[in-house]
Amino acid sequence: MIETIAAALEQRGYSTLTPVQAEVTRPEYDGADLLVSAQTGSGKTVGFGLAIAPTLLGEDGRFGPPAEPLALIIAPTRELAMQVKRELAWLYEKAGAVVTSCVGGMDMRAERNALDRGAHIVVATPGRLCDHIKRGSFNTGSLRAIVLDEADEMLDLGFREDLEFILGEAPEDRRTLMFSATVPRAIANLAKQYQRNAIRVTTAAEQTQHADIEYRALNVNPHDVEHAVINVLRFYEAGNALVFCNTREAVNRLTTRFSNRGFPVVALSGELSQNERSHALQAMRDGRARVCVATDVAARGIDLPGLDLVIHADLPSNSETLLHRSGRTGRAGRKGVSALIVPTRARRKAERLLQGAKVQAEWAEPPSAADVLAKDEERLLNDPVWQEELSDTGREFAGKLLASHSPEQIAAAYLRLHNARVSAPEELSAPDPMASSRDRNRDRDRDRAKAPREQESFGDSVWFSISIGRSRKAEPRWLLPMLCRAGNITARSIGAIRVHETMSFVEIQARSVDGFEASIGPQMQLESGVRLTRLDGPPDLSAASIEPVPQEHRADRKPAQDRKPKSYSGPKPKWQHRDAEAGDADAKPKPKPKWQARESEGAEAGGKPRPKPKWQHKGARAEDPKPKRKLKKGGKQPSKFKGKPQKRKPPEG
Repeated sequence: MIETIAAALEQRGYSTLTPVQAEVTRPEYDGADLLVSAQTGSGKTVGFGLAIAPTLLGEDGRFGPPAEPLALIIAPTRELAMQVKRELAWLYEKAGAVVTSCVGGMDMRAERNALDRGAHIVVATPGRLCDHIKRGSFNTGSLRAIVLDEADEMLDLGFREDLEFILGEAPEDRRTLMFSATVPRAIANLAKQYQRNAIRVTTAAEQTQHADIEYRALNVNPHDVEHAVINVLRFYEAGNALVFCNTREAVNRLTTRFSNRGFPVVALSGELSQNERSHALQAMRDGRARVCVATDVAARGIDLPGLDLVIHADLPSNSETLLHRSGRTGRAGRKGVSALIVPTRARRKAERLLQGAKVQAEWAEPPSAADVLAKDEERLLNDPVWQEELSDTGREFAGKLLASHSPEQIAAAYLRLHNARVSAPEELSAPDPMASSRDRNRDRDRDRAKAPREQESFGDSVWFSISIGRSRKAEPRWLLPMLCRAGNITARSIGAIRVHETMSFVEIQARSVDGFEASIGPQMQLESGVRLTRLDGPPDLSAASIEPVPQEHRADRKPAQDRKPKSYSGPKPKWQHRDAEAGDADAKPKPKPKWQARESEGAEAGGKPRPKPKWQHKGARAEDPKPKRKLKKGGKQPSKFKGKPQKRKPPEG
């Protein structure tokens, strides 16, 4: 390993490398393009810093004077970019590196001035970097290595076009390293297009869950979600805790609630400016805040020291987001807890998320108020302050307290002062044990309904004939509900329904026939005069054997003497004129239109010969063609267009 890099690692306390760091620094990978997939929190930032070091540094292990950038690190978010900048700054400090950043939300003029002064390594977000390249303030001609950190996240955020533009502007002989938690097809296609014979690097830890994270799923009533979050924070009393919400509104609500309860809390969401987000993260690092309420914008790449607890106040949308959220804790060998607050009706969703993430969670109820108070008592009794020796000043003051108060009064006063510094726990109602089972039963019934079922045996049945068929537009889809309504039975009691031309047949379950006939009545009549007839056995359903419906069963039809004949002789509409030759004395001849001139034989009736049009000159025959119009002197051919004539411009040139 390069001497300056090894000295920086030793000063930082690195005794051994993580699996991904050891893998990417293998000697045979020097100068090669890499496609690396590893879990979040596995040391990828230091890993790619070590991987590109031989490409950037000289033989003496140091950088020359700063000029055009030699390495470019692209990160999806501003927070991750600033974190990468800090990590590379200490890693290359002894090599004399100048590391600068180009991220959205910062002063672009200051970034341009820093680039003009020269830099060895630039850490940037895609959008701001494209702006610098297009404005000419960032020159890609000297780049030796490009690293895409969290490449899958950048594609999810819609930075594909920006990445393609940046990679297209870089020199072709550069090294390209892609680091990603997962390698979907889009990442593989991007690597194939912009990398040269890339080596796929996969660590063994990628295929197993993070062993340093304890997953707990806490089942609560929907109205106790925020109370449960407060109790979890109080129960663990973590040095730093991260609470995830799905919306900005939820972040603002929980931040206000925690602040009112005395928690030192900050918010982190997309609506905040870069300056506000930087101050929030710095407050967590300095210890001025212990709780950070954030949306998923902080789910990737954020590394907070002492982050021992992650709470999912809102369940994530997918298993990958669950892993990235939880991966903020349990880093660098530390233990962490990832607690999912699961409303009773969302248990199925939580189970699917855990199954998709391939993690095992312990299901339990959230800590109650009694559990929190018992934990406070345990922490108080085990506090190292009891083992510290008293100073002279402390011993003198303790003597004054014992002289003026009893030990019980001093202990009670100490407890009151201790409890005043922490938030009181919340009382939680017991979750409904039937809610999740009802949801499971509902899902099971839905799955059963979708699954194909074997036809159950119908048993003994009785057949009935129905006095309508296809000629009356009978269909099973409206015969079935009519039979159910009239006979007070369900569809399970009805078997086959066969519709023929003039009548139909229905099969009724034998044990339901008595109630069916009693509900219909002795007339055996359904709606709209439709009648039923009980048959002695199954009918012969061949078309030839179906006899016409008897006249007495056609109750909905009027007698023949009351029905109108097919040839209706009522008054005809006004538009229908009768012909005088039909023999009707009252008939009037149909008047001809005005434009149709009558012939000479109709002159006796007062008709006039049709006038000839103007264009037809006297003496012209009817078969002669219409003469062309004569143009007026100096005139133009008339146009059908009645509007103002358009002036045509003469062709140019």
